[in-house]
Amino acid sequence: MKIQQIALVCLLALSNGIGAAQVLHHPDSIYTFTDPHMQKKYPWRAAAETVGMNVGVWAFDRYVMNEDFAKISINSIRRNIKHGFVWDNDQFSTNLFAHPYHGNLYFNAARSNGLNFWESAPYAFAGSLMWEVAAEVEPPAINDLIATTIGGIALGEMTHRLSSLVLDDSKRGFGRFTREFLGTLICPMRGINRMITGDMWKVKRSHYKYHDYERIPIQFSISAGDRYLADNNYLFRGEHNPYLEFRAVYGNPFDKINDAPYDYFTATATLGLSPNQPLISKINLLGKLWGVPLKTSTGMEMMFGVFQHFNYFDSEEIINGSGRIPYKISEAASVGPGIIYKFPRMNSLVNLEQSVFLSAILLGGSLTDYYNVIDRNYNMGSGYSVKNKTLLDFGRYGQFALNLHLYQIFTWKGYEHKDLENTNPLYLNAQGDKGNVMLAVVNPLIELNLSRHFKANMEISYFYRHTHYTYHKDVQYKTFETRVGLLYQF
Repeated sequence: MKIQQIALVCLLALSNGIGAAQVLHHPDSIYTFTDPHMQKKYPWRAAAETVGMNVGVWAFDRYVMNEDFAKISINSIRRNIKHGFVWDNDQFSTNLFAHPYHGNLYFNAARSNGLNFWESAPYAFAGSLMWEVAAEVEPPAINDLIATTIGGIALGEMTHRLSSLVLDDSKRGFGRFTREFLGTLICPMRGINRMITGDMWKVKRSHYKYHDYERIPIQFSISAGDRYLADNNYLFRGEHNPYLEFRAVYGNPFDKINDAPYDYFTATATLGLSPNQPLISKINLLGKLWGVPLKTSTGMEMMFGVFQHFNYFDSEEIINGSGRIPYKISEAASVGPGIIYKFPRMNSLVNLEQSVFLSAILLGGSLTDYYNVIDRNYNMGSGYSVKNKTLLDFGRYGQFALNLHLYQIFTWKGYEHKDLENTNPLYLNAQGDKGNVMLAVVNPLIELNLSRHFKANMEISYFYRHTHYTYHKDVQYKTFETRVGLLYQF
């Protein structure tokens, strides 16, 4: 390879946050990160797509669904700007999952147009701000702006990277169609842009792969089985329903070369396949924004970093149960320091890892026992969280993991001294019941190896909530769920 070519490849790689050593590992490269065409940035096209997305969704709501909130005018926009932001009363899944998911579309409008992680982040904010101020007659919601922006960035970068795992421009026929369909399902805006540019059907002999598994290894698994959700902590009073879970460990936390945001992340998404429970019952996402390896003299590997967190737990009442909802927990916008360390191998214990994280919660949510306005039965607020994960890998036998989550969320802006009878609920502007909540989730799990790819999966999650209300009686609640299933490790 000529010196001039090496310099050009390194320059292109460095401009996209990729180390020169990684690129020189594949001098010919079949990977898109060395393709000059793929390094071009289209910020104005990304902006047009962000605006167009909002206009398209608004037009559907206004002219197809005939929704009252979409009947905007110049006066409604002027009123929204003059009145300012409030805390809205949409349901839990709308505010704390749907809005972050929508933010991921804004983010990926930019990400799939060649912009890097940090350059794409403002698009999530701008798209959300435009929608809140100009696309609804209801007052703009501060919680939507936070969740859509910060939660959207987390989901956006994760889906962008996961879609890269299935894309391969060298394929043809049904195999190519399947890859493009799956990639679009994972990251819709990337699929739309590939359709616009024609990359969706172009067949290439070079620069055709979007992920280098040697550079950034991936562990991916799918599990399915039965979940038992206890009602009010009763062992034999609850309901069984099937579940499907996806897990991914992306990258190596101790990697000294690949240090761009989300070069290391872990993700878990659980689907509840029961009409009585939410389709999406759990999402746990942890992404490294920045990290540095720490030196040790004992053979231990360590990494200190700053991490972004997105956690979402949702459930509904048990059929023929007590009428109490087991849990609703959200950490939609959260960031903070953490440390991961790995001990040297000890006999049959192949891997022992310990992780500890402390984060500031900018926006979180928890089930409430009193506040119930329009569609909201939960409090929102800010606070902090502490998480611990212990992993013991026994090699050919299986592994044991213990996940501990502790959340403390403070609801600062209550409604108790407001004239509720003469206040429009849309303008109530309350986070919920003034007070604070302590939430704990304890999740031990065991995986037993049945073969090279199949494992038996058994786990329990214990949920504890203690809510202190400033103007109401305090409430404690605890319950649990168990899961037994079969896991396939790719």
